[in-house]
Amino acid sequence: MPLSRYIFSTLLVPLIFIGGADAQISLWQIGGGGLAWQESDTTRVLIEVDEQVNRIRPVFFDETENMFLAVTGWSELINPRELGYLDGHQPRLWTGNGTNVNATSYFVSQFYVDGARSTYNTARGGYWTFDIGVPVPATSFGFVTPTEGTRSDGIPLNQDPVPAFEVSVAADATEVLAQSDYSSLGNLIADVPINFESEVEIQFPHQYVRFVRYLRKSSVLDEQRTTDSNAVRGTIAEFLLKGSGVPKRVVYLSKILELDQEVNFGRLGWSARGMRMVDGLPVEVADADAWVEVEVRGGRNADPNIYHEYTDSGKEFSVTRERYEHELRLPETEGILQIDQQPGIRASIAYDNDNWSFWSSQTRESGTRLDLRNGSFVQLQITLQSRAFNDWVELDSLWIETSSPLADRIVGEVARLADQQPARGFTQVALGQQEQFVYDVRASFANAAQGGFDGVRIRTGSRPRFMRLEMGEPFATVEPRSVVEGDGELEVHLPYKITSTSNQPFRVVFDAEVFLHATTFSSEVFAAAAGSLPQPVEPGDAGAMVSTNSLRVLGGEGAKPDFIQQLQVSSGVVTPNGDGVNDLLKVDYELFLLPAPVPVLLNVYDLQGQRRARIEVGMQGAGPQQAFWDGRDEQGLLLAPGLYLLDVELKAEFKSIRNLRPVGVAY
Repeated sequence: MPLSRYIFSTLLVPLIFIGGADAQISLWQIGGGGLAWQESDTTRVLIEVDEQVNRIRPVFFDETENMFLAVTGWSELINPRELGYLDGHQPRLWTGNGTNVNATSYFVSQFYVDGARSTYNTARGGYWTFDIGVPVPATSFGFVTPTEGTRSDGIPLNQDPVPAFEVSVAADATEVLAQSDYSSLGNLIADVPINFESEVEIQFPHQYVRFVRYLRKSSVLDEQRTTDSNAVRGTIAEFLLKGSGVPKRVVYLSKILELDQEVNFGRLGWSARGMRMVDGLPVEVADADAWVEVEVRGGRNADPNIYHEYTDSGKEFSVTRERYEHELRLPETEGILQIDQQPGIRASIAYDNDNWSFWSSQTRESGTRLDLRNGSFVQLQITLQSRAFNDWVELDSLWIETSSPLADRIVGEVARLADQQPARGFTQVALGQQEQFVYDVRASFANAAQGGFDGVRIRTGSRPRFMRLEMGEPFATVEPRSVVEGDGELEVHLPYKITSTSNQPFRVVFDAEVFLHATTFSSEVFAAAAGSLPQPVEPGDAGAMVSTNSLRVLGGEGAKPDFIQQLQVSSGVVTPNGDGVNDLLKVDYELFLLPAPVPVLLNVYDLQGQRRARIEVGMQGAGPQQAFWDGRDEQGLLLAPGLYLLDVELKAEFKSIRNLRPVGVAY
């Protein structure tokens, strides 16, 4: 995938002013002329920083480097206990199935991956699994004996190789972490029953490797007794993984970064370049098979988690992170497998979703609008991806649009017009049926400097129909300045601005269809003329008339529908003769129960079942959709007159979902 698709060209400056004196949009920036990459990270997995120009890029390995030494902070636990541990952000080396909960880093840090052949240990029985964190471009794995020292039976350590072993590798975690007993990983690269080499190097085809599993096998050499019957044959000073190129992905996780004030978040953008190693030199290229992926979350305090301790009765209460991390004990300590829920023991960690947005969806497109609540803290997770060993992307800088909040808090809730206080506490409707909804919104202001708003945009997922706008306490019907009914959203411009001095709740009444089991009618308010950023509406108690305190609607009352419904064609016959009448067949349909867009195809078959045409419609999600066919086959030639079967096909969850309709071709 060409890199140019993901680069958003923009002039990166510290501050941009838009609109009048009371309205401005600023750029918060990291990299380039903004915050330093080097000083703003909490985790960097195989990313290096060019401090001269404040830029980040993947580490490029040559075949002389031991990749195990490029990462630090090895853990000997399959599930490290550090707070905030994320899979792939920390290297691990565990023995057996990783259930030794009291393991320390003694063997790892001091012997096997420290870069020194003077530190060593015996090649103990059993098996070890290495996890470097991300897939790296490897071509060899090996291990070596110490350069000095003597065994207790007098044998020099450099003459004490491992007698027998097996080694396998894998690029991802699927087949690794699910295992409880030993089995080799997906690619067995060595099975050596007898070994006399002190320096072992196993060559294999250039491939991405994240996991390596080493098994010390029994050998006939073990049966040859030494003068010390307790001595175990085989001493290892260092394990080595080598190769050339950049990792398949590298990760940069920022600290939780404090902003100057609470802000609304707008678009996310960045400046980057594609690179390729050509004849040993890095060259900027436009078609690098590498790209940037970014996730962002925002919050109103310095920690997105809430930490808990047990009370005397076994319930939980919140404590500071300092107490949780440094004063409370783990549930399993000092060999005790289970400790009752009691004070002094760590309880759960919960996400503070009252003050923090969840991570945004992963975006590859610079210039994407962030759907985050207003906040004064931000955190980034940046992944630099590559599909070619010698291609990578360098990230110069990343920016986020910000502006002052329109209000302190804006909350909303949705319900059916006919059932505004549902007995079960949530709104449920039949899938695919038109339903009338009320959408109540209420704002609160901290001060008069928060400029307010005069419009609301509700995302419905299907084409809505506006019915009326109500404002005030009690609600009274008013005439909106304007209404825009879009394919998946409803935009209503209020007759006057909601401010700290003119603050009235309001209600939008509309009808729409629901096509998913769970649909969130997210929304945002905006100031049409101010040039500031819109502010998301949060779920909450907007008034006494509606009791859901939620923006979510559940679908599913009645019979479960098919994935494809309401399939209709613009004509029973397509006549592609260029006269402008029925030259193009329009196919309308509705898609249900799709939590994410899936590939959609149009297939055309003759009556013998042979496929004659195949059109890639593209990615489509739940809701009303369209596709078109011009009467031509897969080679672009007009089909012969006759009757055919048109098939709408969804590629979802490794299976095909189809719906057929007959259609004729005539001239």
